[in-house]
Amino acid sequence: MITFLFAASVVLVTLLLVFELWRGSALPRHKFGFAFFRTSVWDPIFDQFGALPFIYGTLVTSITALLIAVPLGIGAAIFLAELAPARLSDTLEFFIDLLAAVPSVIYGLLGVFIVIPLMRLYIQPALKSTLGFLPLFQGPAYGVGFLTAGIVLAIMVIPYIISVSREVLLSVPRDQREAALSLGSTHWESTWKVVVPFARTGIMGSIFLALARALGETMAVTMVIGNTPIISASLFSPGYSIAAVIANEFTEATGDLYLQSLIELGLVLFLLTFILNGLARLLILVTSKRGSETALA
Repeated sequence: MITFLFAASVVLVTLLLVFELWRGSALPRHKFGFAFFRTSVWDPIFDQFGALPFIYGTLVTSITALLIAVPLGIGAAIFLAELAPARLSDTLEFFIDLLAAVPSVIYGLLGVFIVIPLMRLYIQPALKSTLGFLPLFQGPAYGVGFLTAGIVLAIMVIPYIISVSREVLLSVPRDQREAALSLGSTHWESTWKVVVPFARTGIMGSIFLALARALGETMAVTMVIGNTPIISASLFSPGYSIAAVIANEFTEATGDLYLQSLIELGLVLFLLTFILNGLARLLILVTSKRGSETALA
């Protein structure tokens, strides 16, 4: 009964939050309608507000982060769960959990003082000289921009992918591994062809969890993305994210339309992260349940 009451209170608070955000964003919804999401002009002076540059920046930085973090995170999780000695695995997992607890502003400072200079002086010029024929790697090397924000986000979300994926891999029933080994598979073959496919749903859950974390990140992205509301095909270009524009402009919003446009952006971000977190938890739960049922069988 107590558990039910606590669960019901969480649902109630969530619904109240959505209601308040919905009610607080009525003006831009009535004035712009769906055009709010497909317009790229953001001009508070003339009361013109379009969310497209911020949605674009949020998606580009998050996808870039996943492209970097997913192979590294899953590879590290496989090593820790299947290949590393138990003592080494537990020790590394302890430090990985500590990395997940580091405040985002620290990662932002890491980006400002280390990643941005490296990008401007070495990485972006190298990418431009070798892959400059692609629109993704054209334009001046500012240091700040989509790619830099994606790299910082990747550093932030890798611990989440490693921790969750490792736990999912460890939950795979032992008889699955033993059955593969008894058929003559090597340890790596049983890991890659049996354990990883069995845990695939849970690993996808860890990826969605990391995506939700990347979408909602504020301080670190604000410090390295450049904070310019433009849409560009180049990853070198400065940009803007939903969380960053809310953090930068909310206290300076003077008119009701300006303020409520930022609230509507907050509603979009909340719904995106809420849905992705829920989906991630569901996928992880499905994998854990499959492992328990297989072990009992």
